[in-house]
This record gives sequence, C-alpha cells and structure tokens, in this order.
Amino acid sequence: MSVSQAQAGMSKPAENKLWGGRFTGRVDPLMEAYNESLSYDKAFYAQDIAGSIAWARANKNVGILTEKEFEEIKRGFSIVKKEWDEEKFKIRPGVDEDIHTANERRLGEIIGQAIAGKLHTGRSRNDQIATDLRLWLRDELHKIQSHLSSLLTIIVKGASEQIDVLLPGYTHLQRAQPVRWSHWLLSYGFFFAADYKRLRHVIQDLNYCPLGAGALSGNVFGVNREAIARELGFDGLCWNSMNAVSDRDFLLETISWGSRFMGHVSRIATDLCIYSSQESGFVKLSDQYATGSSLMPQKKNPDALELLRGKSGQMHGILMGFTSTMNSLPSCYNKDMQEGTANILSTVKLLSDSIIILTRVVDTLTISPTNMAKALEPSMLATELAEYLVKKGVPFRETHHISGRVVALAEKQGKGMDELSVEELRGVDKRFGDDVLRECFDHESAVEKRTAKGGTSKESVREQVRVLKELLETGEMPRWGVNGEGGGEDK
Repeated sequence: MSVSQAQAGMSKPAENKLWGGRFTGRVDPLMEAYNESLSYDKAFYAQDIAGSIAWARANKNVGILTEKEFEEIKRGFSIVKKEWDEEKFKIRPGVDEDIHTANERRLGEIIGQAIAGKLHTGRSRNDQIATDLRLWLRDELHKIQSHLSSLLTIIVKGASEQIDVLLPGYTHLQRAQPVRWSHWLLSYGFFFAADYKRLRHVIQDLNYCPLGAGALSGNVFGVNREAIARELGFDGLCWNSMNAVSDRDFLLETISWGSRFMGHVSRIATDLCIYSSQESGFVKLSDQYATGSSLMPQKKNPDALELLRGKSGQMHGILMGFTSTMNSLPSCYNKDMQEGTANILSTVKLLSDSIIILTRVVDTLTISPTNMAKALEPSMLATELAEYLVKKGVPFRETHHISGRVVALAEKQGKGMDELSVEELRGVDKRFGDDVLRECFDHESAVEKRTAKGGTSKESVREQVRVLKELLETGEMPRWGVNGEGGGEDK
C-alpha cells in the first residue's frame, strides 16, 4: 500500500475529540481501535455520570455554571443514564473514544454544546477515570463481600449440621489423624474469614476521592473538593494531585486480594476433587456442577472444581501482568494504566463468578459418612498410643518411638493395631495397661479428646462456628473466645 493510500484510509482530523484542537493530522483506524476503551469502560457509565453531576455542582458553586445550566446538565444526564440502563445508548465509533467522551457527547446532543461544553471546565480525564474506577470498584467489592458472606454462611450451616461425621485428616496426602467433617469445612471457613476481613481493608483503602486533581496539578477555580468527595460517598481526599491521577495501588490491592483468595479456592477445590473421586467417595457433586465424558458414559467429572483451580491460575496471571505494567512508570498519568481498567473488570467478574459457583457447589454437596468411616484406619490412632503413655509420665520423645514400634509390629503381623492384644502391646512396652485398647482405639474418642480451642472436639468445633457467626454479624472476629471467654496467660 502506498503512503497516499494509507493516508486515504485515515479518519478525518480529530476535531470531534476532547483533545482535537492541537491536532491537524489524521488518526490511523488501527490506532483508533487500539486506543479506544469504551468497549469495556462503558461499565462505568453510572459512576461517570454521578461524578460529572458532582463536578457540575462544584463548578456551579464557584460561578462557572448558573443554577439553570446545572439543572439542565442534571436533566440531560438523567436521559443519558436512562439510555444506558435500557441498553438504548447509541455509540458513535470513531467519536466515542471512552465512557467520558461518549457521555459528554450525548449530553451535548440533548442540552446543546453551549451548556454541555462547560462541564469539563477544570477537569481532566485523568482524575475522571481515577474517580470512576474507585466508585465502580467500591460498589463491586461490596457485592463480592456479600457473596463471600453467603459462602461463609453455607460453610457455617454445614459445619453445624454435620458435626457427627468423621473422616481422615490428611497431611502430605497421607491419612494422618481422624477429624470431623465440620472441622475440615471450618478450616476453609477461616481461610475465607481472613479474606473477608482483608477485603474490608481493601474497600476502606480505595475510598478516597481524586476528583479535582485535574490532569496533574490541581484546580484553578477553587472548587470544594471536600464537598465533591462527600457527595460521592468517599471517606476523604487523595491529598496530592500528582499522586491522585497516577495511583492505581487500589487496583493492585484488589487484584492481589483476589489472587490470595483464589489460592484458597484452589485448595478447597483440590480437596473436593480428591474427596469426590471413586478412590475416596467421600462426597458427590450435584449434577449441576459436573459433566460427563464424550467417550466414557460412566464418567462424572468435577468440572466446576477444576475450573475454579484454573481460574486461580488466571487470577495470579492478572496480578503479575498488571504489576509489571505499573512497574517503572514515570510519575502522573500514562496510557499504560488503561490496561488496569480491563484487568479490574476481568478480576471482578472472575471473583464474583467463582465465589457464587463455589458457594453453590458446597451447598449442594452430598457427603457419604459411610465411606468416610470406612477410610478411618487403626494406624491413624498411633498418636493416641503415644499420648496414652505421656499421661503415665513417659517423655513424649520416648512414647513416639514406642508407638512407632507398635505400628511396625502390626504391619509385620499383617493386622490392624487395634487387633493386637494387650499382651502383644506389653511386649513392646510394659507400661501399657489393661485399658489401652479401650482408651486408644476409638476414632470418636480420639477426636473428642482434642478439647483445646481450635481442636476437633464438638465443643471446640461449636465455638469455631460461633466465632464465624460473630464475624458475619459484627464484621469482627474474636481474638480469644466468644463473649470474652479465654485468652491471657496460664497462671
């Protein structure tokens, strides 16, 4: 293609752009498409309109707009918002570069450019997009917080109702000690409770207003930034104008939070994949969250769980990508930062969908107490033998060795530890008493002995349930015990 042909394909000079006055050259159509963000930042239309109304009010209060002009802007934006709400807003390709230009262009068509042209006085798209992002993200994170609350509620419900069910607890994917199904559920409940608390801080940290920072140096007309911030529901101001337009830490903090949360999701998903396998048979997924094989009719694949794990990897990738984008940027706004908009939109959708799917998977699980009980082996009670001797005054390091010799003896004879006689146990160590079989080889008893806070006894589990309920009711998690119980040093 010749240079003249290429130029013929260019759009007209950028007189319709907010920045068009400086430019006389034509814009490459590929660059037009490469530069636009309206295809995704239209998600912020309501926040952009709210910010513009607050900005118009601030300009009215310093004499830039009359009361009548301000009312016209409000009227015009009510129409624009209604068009977006009803999906009737008509985008003009090549003119509507982003949500800011689209909304202002349409406002001018409705109320006339003589008034609409005053709206942007003293404002830059730099502080405008920073404001839109914070407003939108605040709203979305409150929704995610609600979804997470629902997940915790389902976990608490399951833990309360299924407290009698025992299954093997695993370390290194090896059967270790018996635990309650409730205790396993709550182990993830407390991961998600920590996420819940951290999310509150993420929301608090982003809720500061950058509007009024301009392109980088502030506002010359003396607008009341405090009033703008209050109108938009912010807790305070971004205090430095250069920082206000360049700060995307609130995006990174959200994405980082999402990465950590999805790491926890991937772990519970893996456990449930294992538990739902035919080798375990501890749980059965609802048909709503599993699929079959196109070749093997007998298969029931845990697709929901595997996708949750896969989305976790995607979340980690978003974090690394945007961290790299922001790394070594010069001060103030740079167009690289536009990538953060797409990243946060992807993040919010991924997180919202994942929490809802996980909640529904857990809520519709069918557990098999019978299969769980069958997996409880006598060898999982080897620690009970060691602790039995500890109570007789034998040092734990010695009892651990003695218990290991009992395990070896049972393996050598090809039978369970609980099938050894008292005489055989005394052949290993004479301090085993007549009550050793009764005291040591009962899984329910072993679980119930762990009465310290955080353990597997019923009362310990019930207290953990109460702690999570208090978090959901008050937003705070007790540091010691519920209702002030416990804590302090032993006397």
